[in-house]
Order: sequence, then C-alpha cells, then structure tokens
Amino acid sequence: MATILIVEDEVSINDLIRRNLKLVGHTCISVFDGMEAVQELSRTEVDLVILDIMLPEMDGYEVFKRNEEIPTIFLTARSSLADKVKGLTLGADDYLVKPFEMLELLARVDAVLRRTKKAGKEFELGGVKIDFEGRKVFLHDSPVECTPKEFDLLEVLVNNRNIALSRDKLLELAWGYDYGGDSRTVDVHIQKLRRKLDLEGRIKTVYKLGYRLEV
Repeated sequence: MATILIVEDEVSINDLIRRNLKLVGHTCISVFDGMEAVQELSRTEVDLVILDIMLPEMDGYEVFKRNEEIPTIFLTARSSLADKVKGLTLGADDYLVKPFEMLELLARVDAVLRRTKKAGKEFELGGVKIDFEGRKVFLHDSPVECTPKEFDLLEVLVNNRNIALSRDKLLELAWGYDYGGDSRTVDVHIQKLRRKLDLEGRIKTVYKLGYRLEV
C-alpha cells in the first residue's frame, strides 16, 4: 500500500478522505495549507499527493510546481475546462471536481498508483492470491477458473476492501453504467466467488445494502 499526503483545508473533507484511504490500507498524512504541504514533502517521502487548489498560504498549483515529480491528483471545486486543462497541462496525474463520490476517488487513487508502479500488482488474502495484470486467481497455489465478470467483481471488492458497497454500486463498478440487468446478478456472482475461493468468512453480507470484503 501507499503513503498518501492529503492537502485539503476543509477539515471534514480531509478527515473523510483520510478515513476511507486508511480503510483500504493506505498510510495517510493530512495537512491543511500549501506551505505546510511543501514543508511535509521536504521531509517525508510519499507515493501520491491529493491536492486541493484553493489553499491558504500557497495555492495548489504552486505546491505542485515545487514537487512535480510526485504523482498528484488535484481535488478542487474549480470545474471549468480551463482549470482542468491547466492542472493536467502542468503534469498532474488526475483532476477530480468537488463534490465527488468517495468510491470514485478511491478508484482514481488506485489507477494512478498502478500507473506509477506504487500499487501492488498482486493481492493476497489467506489462501487466495490475485494477479491483477494476468487476471489470474489462485487458491492455495492452485489456479481457480473465474469468469471475466467474476474477476471484475473480485477486483472491485479488493480495491474497496473494508467498505460496504451496495448491489447497485457493485453493478455500476463491475458491470458498467449501462448494464441492464438486476441486482440479483450480484448475489449470484458473490455466491460463486465465496464458494470458489473459500471466502465465506471474508465477503460479508451487509444487511439491506450489499457486500463488504473484510481484510
């Protein structure tokens, strides 16, 4: 997992991001203004910066210019095309506009870390081992045949581990926004994953909501 610096002056948003990133296993450092961010980056090695643009003391653009070698996701209320183009032209890895869904931020964090080689290409839980690049799954070192959608669903659960996901959200993330099926499809695939991978005690049913992979 990665060490992530969160630079956000709104305490409630900073805390929400920190708690959710910690849930999926990252180490987080929170700061609340631009100058504090620059000071923290001068003494601490981090894998990713989540950086607000409108900050006290020094704006996010200036913070980034001083540390442009570090993978960065701009997080801001500025939604104009010009602002997005400026952020990405400077060299930021991604740009997310407030308000945002936490699951979208987690997905973008995972994507940036994968591109910058800071995210694990494999994941292990008990006797289960997942090779994300090869899209292969093993149980006690023996290969397990998973359908493409079973693998997609498993990957979503792993990337959002310890977070309760509704059936509709799982459909959206694993099947896509335009999927026309119903939520019972999720239940069927969850049961198959539990049985194939001996994950009955790990993939928990969340009452009246959906499922959570406990790690």
